[in-house]
Amino acid sequence: MTINCKGRLVDLTSPKVMGVLNITPDSFFDGGLYKDERSILGQVEKMLAEGATFIDVGAYSSRPGADHVSEQEELSRMAPVIELILKKFPDTLISVDTFRSAVARKSIELGAALINDISGGNLDADMFSTIAELNVPYIAMHMQGTPQTMQNNPKYEDIVHDLIYFFSKKIDELHRLNVSDIIIDVGFGFGKTIAQNYDLLDKLSLFQNLDKPILAGVSRKSMLYKPLEISPQEALNATTAANTVALLNGANILRVHDVKEAVEAVKIVSLLKNQSN
Repeated sequence: MTINCKGRLVDLTSPKVMGVLNITPDSFFDGGLYKDERSILGQVEKMLAEGATFIDVGAYSSRPGADHVSEQEELSRMAPVIELILKKFPDTLISVDTFRSAVARKSIELGAALINDISGGNLDADMFSTIAELNVPYIAMHMQGTPQTMQNNPKYEDIVHDLIYFFSKKIDELHRLNVSDIIIDVGFGFGKTIAQNYDLLDKLSLFQNLDKPILAGVSRKSMLYKPLEISPQEALNATTAANTVALLNGANILRVHDVKEAVEAVKIVSLLKNQSN
């Protein structure tokens, strides 16, 4: 199970860690922390040193109810950061967190390696054809509605069945365009109740039937901190617990704010799985 990132084959049969770099002022956990060159490069250096395979750069806050940001504003935030990272750390595999095909195109032209789309192609009709043209790996995430509306009473017939159907259709569409490097993300917290999130985490292994790598993004999310009545800042331990469950249930990539702890979870679960083989 490999993906081709700028000519580098990344083997996802051994789970990898994706470090999150939000360059937005209003992200739920680290909004506003990384707004100058020194803080951005310091955080990237830290995540790479701790074992991140990918750095996921986001310039559009997708927390529930976040303000809408124009395409131009997103691009003006994103472009200089990609250039900055690659100038200092040229081998970095940058994932760009965007649902806009124009931002995806410009980011890949600047040297990014893959696209992480929270809408699975639903918010930009040109995204799939753009991915096919760029010939880059694509993370298709499921979200009900938009970031502004997704938590307004999300409803499903059967969430696991509904999402497997959603991904089956998306994968088929992408295959028709000769896109083969597809990663799926069930979208924890994106248009799901807390109970629905745990149903997905419990049954994540069923998504292996789609025969695509699975990305799990639970890091410091409300599904963890709300039931525990703590803040996102206090949710590292809960994040590690949830990441471990995700790995045991087949996750190939962990998208996290805290790389060191995620890499340790990968190592422990790998030791456990080696014993059972």
